[in-house]
Amino acid sequence: MVSGPSTTLRASRRRLAAGALALLLAAGALPAGAQDCAKPLYLTLDTGHMEVAPLVAEVLRRQQVRVTFFVANERTKAGDGSLGEHWAPWWKARAAEGHEFASHTYDHVYWRADLAGEPPRFRVRASAGPDEGRDQSWSAAQYCAEIGRAADRVQAITGRKPLPLFRAPGGKTSARLLEAARACGWAHVGWSTAGFLGDELPSESVSNAQLLARALRDVRSGDILLAHLGIWSRRDPWAPAVLEPLLVGLKERGFCFRTLREHPSYAGWITQRESTTR
Repeated sequence: MVSGPSTTLRASRRRLAAGALALLLAAGALPAGAQDCAKPLYLTLDTGHMEVAPLVAEVLRRQQVRVTFFVANERTKAGDGSLGEHWAPWWKARAAEGHEFASHTYDHVYWRADLAGEPPRFRVRASAGPDEGRDQSWSAAQYCAEIGRAADRVQAITGRKPLPLFRAPGGKTSARLLEAARACGWAHVGWSTAGFLGDELPSESVSNAQLLARALRDVRSGDILLAHLGIWSRRDPWAPAVLEPLLVGLKERGFCFRTLREHPSYAGWITQRESTTR
C-alpha cells in the first residue's frame, strides 16, 4: 500500500487550504454558503460501465450530496456509450439536482508518453470509441479538442456548462501535457492519496468492508475522493455497497460535501475562465 503524507505535511496542507479558502471567500470567488462547511470533502465520480449509476443517483439524492462527475463516452454494460442517448435523461436529471460536470476525455484517452521535438506531441491510446486500443500521435491541439468533445457533449445533453477542468484517464499525465491543456483552458484534477476509494482494486484481495474501513479511517478535510460509475474488473461491486455507509460515516465524523466549483485550488481558475468565455 502506498503510504500517505506525514501528519505534519497534512496539517500544513490543511492550514494552506484554510488560508486559500478565506481569501477566496473575501474576494467573492466562492459561492455563498461555502463558508458553512468547516470540513469539506470533494467526491468525484468518473464514468464506467454505468450499471450502478441509477443506484448511485438514489444514494446521492437520499444523502443530499452533490458531486463532480468526470464524463467520457465509455462502453457500458448495455452496449452503448455512457454519453449516448440512452443515458441522456440520467445526466440531465443529475444537472437538475445541482451536480457539476467536467471532462474525462471523450474516448477515455490515456496519455502514454511525451514525444520528442517541438511543438509538443503525445503518444495516446483510447480505451473507447473507433480507435480503441490503438496508439496514436497527437498534437496539443488534438488533445485539447478531445477534452472539449466530452465537455461539449455533456453540455448539449444537460444544458449545464461543465467546469473548465479535466481528469486524464488513470490520472496519467506529464508536465508537458498539463501545460498544454492549461494553455487551452483546462486545469487537471487528480485525487488525494486517501481519496482513492479503491473501487478499481480486485475484490478478491480487498473487500468492500476493508475499503470502507480504510476510507473512514484515513480521509481528511479537503480531500478529493475518487470512485466510478461501475468498474468492469471488480467482481464484488463497490457501488452502491460502500457508497452510502461511507457518506453516512463521513457525515457522522463532521465532514460535509462540496463540488469542485468550491474547491480552493480551483475556484479562482473556474471564475476566471467562466468570466472570459461568456
